[in-house]
Amino acid sequence: MKMSSAEDINKDDDDSRSLSCEKSSSSKECTSCEQNNVDDIPKGITNIAVLDDVTTCASCGKEGKDGDMNTCNKCKSVKYCNAACKKKHRSRHKKACQKRVAELHEEQLFKKPAKEEEDCPICFLRLPTLASGRIYMVCCGKFICSGCIFAVKKRDAASGGLCPFCRTPAERNSKKMMKLYNKRIELNDAHAIFSVGSYNMLGSHGFSRNLTRGLKLWHQAGELGYANAYYTIGLSYQCGRGLERDEKKALYYYELAAMGGHANARRCMGEYTLRLEDNCLDKALKHFLIAVECGDPYSLKEIKALYMNRSSCQCCGRATKEYFTKALQSYQEYLDEIKSDQRDEAAAAHDDYKYYESAF
Repeated sequence: MKMSSAEDINKDDDDSRSLSCEKSSSSKECTSCEQNNVDDIPKGITNIAVLDDVTTCASCGKEGKDGDMNTCNKCKSVKYCNAACKKKHRSRHKKACQKRVAELHEEQLFKKPAKEEEDCPICFLRLPTLASGRIYMVCCGKFICSGCIFAVKKRDAASGGLCPFCRTPAERNSKKMMKLYNKRIELNDAHAIFSVGSYNMLGSHGFSRNLTRGLKLWHQAGELGYANAYYTIGLSYQCGRGLERDEKKALYYYELAAMGGHANARRCMGEYTLRLEDNCLDKALKHFLIAVECGDPYSLKEIKALYMNRSSCQCCGRATKEYFTKALQSYQEYLDEIKSDQRDEAAAAHDDYKYYESAF
């Protein structure tokens, strides 16, 4: 009996495989190819999407579509098939809901904030945090750094001062200045709205003292994203300037300003944390470090005091050397970002143009 060789066996396998493909090609389906189920892929994806869209009621366990379920208004983490199940489950869900709401608040509070203002539109360098390092131009609604302001004044001294951005001459008449502010307000310029609110609170620049209107304008500016407005409201509540003293309201507005990127408000949050909360060191250090990254030198002093164990809060412990080193590096990075020869020249020529403050 003649045995089949390996070559004959392989040849027979190839012939049978080709025959199978020829038969399947007549029915437009090759059972030996990996692509035989390509047409079923969209159906499978649809089925998976439908399964992912199904949610279980936290009260009765009934399944339903995610879009049709009733979500917990506070924590947004559980869903119910109707309002009755939501009300029934409220007492059991209360503690977990409060815990989740606190976690969400912490995440939002310590989220890295955006810069409060854009970079200088002339030199494209980061604007200093210190108010004297930048000037608001009501003619075009831009913040210009002290270096660019000084350079234009030095070059065009005879002209009386031109806006470095739009080349508009400086306006000296208060009535005409208010017209410019009104134009900016019509364009929803947050800083212009805040400034006019401050004039109403103080009764200056031709405005009679109107605390109600001033506070309303501050709120409007804050809602438009101007964090300094919320900080000023918090400061007014803390110090009782035009508003009745209320530390809870002050803390609330400091939080809003801090989340908007305001360095001073973030430092105030750290100080409140040291004074009012237990086991507060880590949380306070987070606040101070974010403020340092935003360019606040006083927060760096607070971290140094905690590192040297000279803080007013002696019960909370000390900051580590690594944390203090990180704060020093962050502040140095901020100084490198805002530094320029033009700004240094402006600061040397006029104390009004001082754009940074030494941390020590």
